[in-house]
Amino acid sequence: MTDHTPRIVRADTPQGVSAQLHGRWGAAELGTRSQWKMVSDELRASPAGPDLGWDLTPLQWLDHVGAQLLWNHWQRAWPERLACTDSQRDMFERVAEFTTAPPEPREAWSLAEQVDHLGVLVLHGVSHARHMVEMVGQLVLDLGRLVRAPRRGPWRDMSGHLYRMGATALPITALVGFLIGVVLAYLMSLQLRQFGAESFIVNILGISLIRELGPMLAAILVAGRSGSAITAQIGVMRVTEELDAMRVMGIPHGFRLVMPRTLALAVAMPLISVWTTLAALAGGMLAADIAMDISPAYFAQALPAAVKVGNLGIAMAKSVVFGAFIALIGCHWGLRVKPNTQSLGEGTTASVVTSITMVIIVDALFAVAFKNIGI
Repeated sequence: MTDHTPRIVRADTPQGVSAQLHGRWGAAELGTRSQWKMVSDELRASPAGPDLGWDLTPLQWLDHVGAQLLWNHWQRAWPERLACTDSQRDMFERVAEFTTAPPEPREAWSLAEQVDHLGVLVLHGVSHARHMVEMVGQLVLDLGRLVRAPRRGPWRDMSGHLYRMGATALPITALVGFLIGVVLAYLMSLQLRQFGAESFIVNILGISLIRELGPMLAAILVAGRSGSAITAQIGVMRVTEELDAMRVMGIPHGFRLVMPRTLALAVAMPLISVWTTLAALAGGMLAADIAMDISPAYFAQALPAAVKVGNLGIAMAKSVVFGAFIALIGCHWGLRVKPNTQSLGEGTTASVVTSITMVIIVDALFAVAFKNIGI
């Protein structure tokens, strides 16, 4: 019975030692783990070199799997002494044509590369900071121009942005604020009931919602909603070359694009903040009535005494800063969008992330700077 097992037999020939291949070198025979291990061990015992010839004529079968295995063993080069049939040589030539070199292992970053990468990041951040400073400076100049000639101001653009960024944001901010108020009231009622301090729910909800959570929650919602819209609008204008057309026509980007959005959001943000805070207080009032039997009348009567007017002033001031910065960041990333769709998506994502991060940082700065006011 014929033995089809793939194997290598060393033989002495007049030209020197030769490795003769026997059996069937195909996918069916080399597919099992045991056969593959045995053939791999025999190949390692017969390293490719000028002193060893290869004789493939005794083979019963050879397909591309066996040819690829031998080609890799020969270090992707023809051996000096090779005996094979024409069909076998054609197969090796096809394998050699479609064989790609393995990727070189990537070396770990050296210290110099890490320092260079850090330098690139620093320069990238400096470029963004410089552009933001230029934008703020141009905004100041545009506001001076608006004050000198108010009739020439883009009031229609401001009105449209005020509606889209402010009025259309009222439903979602009210819903989220109401639910946040309900959640806070229920969670705090569980703790206050243990100490018999149910009446202090008014103080806790009033301070936390009016001073901190209301403005910050509204700003985060607006940053994700309107900040991304600003970047997308200006980014699309970059992709469609409208910004270049405006520059050719002598229409300044700052006066027609940045200033209307910044003023509109700076005006709308305090109103949205008050709206969100009222919705959150309504949710907290309802939850306090259900969970702690604190009537809405008592809640409304005790709230002015628990929360001083200074807290509302701080909340309004923060909201104005939040709105201006969200609009400026949205315009910044929109103007830096390159004329392709991938850059537009990346710029919109970066705008939202940067705006939310800025809101949290500015809120923390206000909390530290005005910690003794209104408490």
